[in-house]
Amino acid sequence: MSTLGPFLLDEASDAPFPPAELSAREPDGLLAIGGDLAPVRLLNAYAGGVFPWFSEGQPLLWWSPDPRMVFRTGGVHLSTRFRRGLRGSRWRVCADTAFAEVMQACAQAPRPGQDGTWITADMHRAYVQLHQLGYAHSVEVYDEQTLVGGIYGVSIGRMFFGESMFSGRSGGSKVALAALARTLAGWGWPLIDAQVENPHLLRMGAEHLPRAVFLQQVRSLVEQPGQVGSWTRAFGELPAAALA
Repeated sequence: MSTLGPFLLDEASDAPFPPAELSAREPDGLLAIGGDLAPVRLLNAYAGGVFPWFSEGQPLLWWSPDPRMVFRTGGVHLSTRFRRGLRGSRWRVCADTAFAEVMQACAQAPRPGQDGTWITADMHRAYVQLHQLGYAHSVEVYDEQTLVGGIYGVSIGRMFFGESMFSGRSGGSKVALAALARTLAGWGWPLIDAQVENPHLLRMGAEHLPRAVFLQQVRSLVEQPGQVGSWTRAFGELPAAALA
């Protein structure tokens, strides 16, 4: 019988992860403990369908839940009422113009049922470094010069792994997610990883994938040519009204 996690990670940042299929059943998806947040470790984790998720004061915890919550890039849903409200919107959507600020806003956003945030200072530094290396990206929603929403995550190959999003004004995160999905669909990227279930994501069209199916798709997509480096020019500037 296969041993199930959690496993203690090797101290070497470039050491391979245990296969995500060996994640614990309880708590669901816990694969490994320890290690660090070095870029090579994070990229190896995401490429293997694993992500870090822990609170201040905890050891580093690495997860691969079953099932996995994902968005099809052509399947993000905005309600008819919400789209109607966007028709006269002056908001605009860009990418990689304020990565650190988006992360900070996500860390400060209130989460129902959660006390505090998993976006610790160490996480913030680690993902800003990934951003500087061209693997972590943000999508920003602006009202003139004011940041009113955003989302950030990690891209490898043709796979985007969403981490968190925020709304500074009502609907800001919806616009960020919908604009990201529209752009990725245009690039031929089929999936956005949304990690774990929550009701808001389900209302926007997220669906469950069995972990085995998710891992099979991810392992293929991360090997395909992607968009490394700044996304600002490739993404362009999208009027939020175009999502109506």
